[in-house]
Amino acid sequence: MTEEMRALAAQLTEDLELAHPPVQISYLDAPPRGVAERAGAAPSVCTYFAEGRQGPFYAGQAAHEECEVGAFVLGIPPEGKLGERVMGMVGLMQKEGYLEPGEEARIPRNSTAPKYVAYGPLGTMPVPPTNVLLFASPKSAMLVMEAAHGPVPMNGRPMCAIVPTLNQGAPVAVSIGCIGSRIYTEMGDSSMIVGIRGDHLVDFARSVRKIRDANQVIGAENRRRKNAARAA
Repeated sequence: MTEEMRALAAQLTEDLELAHPPVQISYLDAPPRGVAERAGAAPSVCTYFAEGRQGPFYAGQAAHEECEVGAFVLGIPPEGKLGERVMGMVGLMQKEGYLEPGEEARIPRNSTAPKYVAYGPLGTMPVPPTNVLLFASPKSAMLVMEAAHGPVPMNGRPMCAIVPTLNQGAPVAVSIGCIGSRIYTEMGDSSMIVGIRGDHLVDFARSVRKIRDANQVIGAENRRRKNAARAA
């Protein structure tokens, strides 16, 4: 499994011209063997996404609660002090006009939160990916949407909602991100997030390679036509 995932990671990195390796996210009932626990909690769940580009680690459910919105999206019940913080954040967002009243109820979220979540470059952990995230350029996202050969859900705020969107059945999804994710991950203004459901990864990589090759042929023809028009 690990060797296959490493090969897929290399293929996707090449075909989609990624600046960073694909990030594997694995939902687990127990800590993965041989993978270190992250020290301390991150200020946002999307911080884990970004750190997963550098090396493998895992975090328990409680370590995700520092981020009120991320914890809600992960499926952690908004109860007790966490619930108070969630409502406080939602109230601030509504007060400032960032969220419309009731909009929070339409945010995709997991029905049940995982006990542990492992993050890391695809193929660096001894567990299969639940989902895979790519920090991609608009051109790469174009290829992804063409390779999907069907509707691809796209979301914005919060960026972490792309994960439950995949868990709820979408094989591929795209997020344009949110202001929080752009601050925490430092993803840059020219990046967006592509998500692939883990059980769809092999078929997806095959489709990406095919559409990449097709784009090279069609691109060459369009350049020829453009140059011919200029010369006329």
